[in-house]
Amino acid sequence: MPEQLATSPYDALLLLSFGGPEGPDDVVPFLENVTRGRGIPKERLKEVGKHYFLFGGVSPINEQNRALLDALRKDFAEHAVDLPVYWGNRNWAPYLTDTLREMVADGRRRIAVLATSAYASYSGCRQYRENLADALATLADEGLAVPRVDKLRHYFNHPGFVRPMVDGVLASLADLPEDVRAGAHLAFTTHSIPDAAADTSGPVEAHGEGGAYVAQHLDVARLIADAVREETGVEHPWELVYQSRSGAPHIPWLEPDICDHLETLHGAGVPAVVMAPIGFVSDHMEVLYDLDTEATAKAAELGLPVRRSATVGADPRFAAAVRDLLLERAATERGRAVERCSLGALGPSHDLCPVGCCPARAPRPAAAGADSPYA
Repeated sequence: MPEQLATSPYDALLLLSFGGPEGPDDVVPFLENVTRGRGIPKERLKEVGKHYFLFGGVSPINEQNRALLDALRKDFAEHAVDLPVYWGNRNWAPYLTDTLREMVADGRRRIAVLATSAYASYSGCRQYRENLADALATLADEGLAVPRVDKLRHYFNHPGFVRPMVDGVLASLADLPEDVRAGAHLAFTTHSIPDAAADTSGPVEAHGEGGAYVAQHLDVARLIADAVREETGVEHPWELVYQSRSGAPHIPWLEPDICDHLETLHGAGVPAVVMAPIGFVSDHMEVLYDLDTEATAKAAELGLPVRRSATVGADPRFAAAVRDLLLERAATERGRAVERCSLGALGPSHDLCPVGCCPARAPRPAAAGADSPYA
């Protein structure tokens, strides 16, 4: 195999995602998995699950992961990258621990991991690492071989992630009525998280107001807005806003909420809005409900024309970006100097999450980092 296509030392890639229900009977058990340990009553979970029941109890995330798996395997085959790709979820089948058992049975011992979360935060990075550590501990308890897992770096500013979103915003602008298009506002959205979690996101040196989580999203939003200006000749005002808040109302979370933002823009006389969900890899439930249903209904109530741009999903350019990240990390692990592809002001992210990166409220073991119990 040519050096530039060598995947050694890795013998597999694991696509690690959140998971979602695939039928009405799955909704409450899925939410019990997500909220395990918080003592939330079943009746409350049924209320929380109403978003899923509106869509027949089916989250689109699993089907979208199947599409991404197909795209990755197709890209690898077309570029002579000989590496099997597996899939495991944190909260629903196929469960992460079951997938790791399968991988061990198949002889996989050095695994690269792609998480379907592009940014730094506890819920978007460290919690995945904690789940990996839990699964590896289970394998050890069962007397199975414990593979080494390496999580690929954050890819929020990789061209293969950014460029499809640029095209999505351009397509949404083009779909607006011509008389409101030039004055359209760009609302870049991501999942709201508690202020405290945002402030401690990323390495310790990145901690502060909003931490790495906000800084990374702002960098991506600026990249997309600049690209739109360059390609259309129009300077569209933009802002980073938030969606999908959950949790106790007395705890401060990142704001403004997208629906509140739409009201503010309407009051200011903005003629149209493109909602761009840059914080999400695919069109899963938060996008379908919070943007396509709730925010779109709010815009209709206001008489404000809106469009929602596409997420990256299984775009071939994203699959190519994953291949690039894999080969880059493999070469680094072999001691090669590699050029790390990134856009914007922040540069490429770290390979190994340092100690103190995106800390949990209660410390737990986390794999694939400098503090991993599994070297």
